[in-house]
Amino acid sequence: MIRRALVAVAVGAVVLAVAAPAGAHITVEPSQAPKGSDAVLAFTVPNELENANTVRVEIAFPTDHPIADASVEPLAGWTATVQRTKAPKPIQTDSGEVTEMVQSVIWTGGAIKPGEFQEFKVSVGLPSDADSLEFKAVQTYSNGQIVRRIEDSPPNGPEPDNPAPVLSLTGEEATGTTKPAAATKIDNEDSTARTIGIIGIVVGAIGLVVAGVALASRRRGTPGAA
Repeated sequence: MIRRALVAVAVGAVVLAVAAPAGAHITVEPSQAPKGSDAVLAFTVPNELENANTVRVEIAFPTDHPIADASVEPLAGWTATVQRTKAPKPIQTDSGEVTEMVQSVIWTGGAIKPGEFQEFKVSVGLPSDADSLEFKAVQTYSNGQIVRRIEDSPPNGPEPDNPAPVLSLTGEEATGTTKPAAATKIDNEDSTARTIGIIGIVVGAIGLVVAGVALASRRRGTPGAA
C-alpha cells in the first residue's frame, strides 16, 4: 500500500509538471508592443481535440481601437481572407485618414491535426490611443465543434476558461517591426515558474504521505500505542 501511494503521487507530479506549461489557449506574440508602432502579430492556435482537425480560424479585430489595415503572411494550405467594415470614425494613418477598419481575418482550407499547433501571422499598424488590444478568436473543428476564445481576462482576477488573446501596448512609440522574441522569453519564464510551483506543491504532498506512513508504522510497532 505504501508503494502504491508513493507511485500514485509521483505519477500525479509528472502529469502536472508536463501539463502546466501547455495551456491550450490561442495566444498572440509578442504579448506587448509599443503604441503606434508597426508589428507582426503571430496567433498560435493549438488543437485541443484528439479526434478532429482544426479547419477554420477567425481572429476578430478590436472595434474600440480600430486597426486600419492588415497584411497576411502566406501559409501553405491555408487561404486567408481579410474582412473590412466601416470605421466608427476616420482612422489617422501615415497615408492620411481611412474610413474602413479590419473587422476580422479568417483562415480556411488547411488543417491543424490533433497534438499539433499552427501560427497565423499578420502585419498591422497599432493604434497610439490604447493600452491593450483584445482579439477575440473562434476555432472550428472538422467534427463541427466550435470553440470561442472570447472571454475577457480581468486585470487582477483568475483567467477564464476561454480567454481572448490580448496584446498590451506600452507607452513608448517605436519605428520598425516589433519582433516576438522578447515576449516568447517572458512567456517561457512564466510557464517555467508555474511548473516549478506545481512541482513544489506535489513534492510537499509526497513528503506528507511519507511522513504519515512512517508515523503510522511507528505507532503499529510501539507497544501500547493507540
